[in-house]
Amino acid sequence: MSSDSLAMDHPSGEPNRYIGATIRVVWQWVRDQIYAGVVAGGYEDLNAAHVGLWRYPGLDGLRPSELADRIGITKQSVNDLLGHLERQGYLQRVPDPSDGRARVIRLTSRGRRLEQTIYSQAQAAQMRIAEILGPRRFNHFHSSLELLTELLS
Repeated sequence: MSSDSLAMDHPSGEPNRYIGATIRVVWQWVRDQIYAGVVAGGYEDLNAAHVGLWRYPGLDGLRPSELADRIGITKQSVNDLLGHLERQGYLQRVPDPSDGRARVIRLTSRGRRLEQTIYSQAQAAQMRIAEILGPRRFNHFHSSLELLTELLS
């Protein structure tokens, strides 16, 4: 199959969007659903960037520099966001037991409750996608993404 046939599959003759563009739309929808659920859960002192720090697996035990690498933003931006979360009582940055010069993130009980809210909203978004696609298409979609994640990591 040539790259031309992959790009021109739409019945109208218009090129299909590249997969990165379609994945981004879905990712942004999931992110918006999670954030809306977090705000509805009473976490009105956070913005979408704070919530966007959470990926699977969570923040607890990470160094801020590892988090910056994971999500692709600067260390300064991560530290600004972590500073706000720390002032609001969601986490602490404590000395890394393996390297006293470094810091690691430790969630407080409030931070753990937030994390549970984020994950439950992510699950709700996933369930909505499953409803939209139906069980067979969703299972194929999910297993394909799992395989890609494994092969591209």
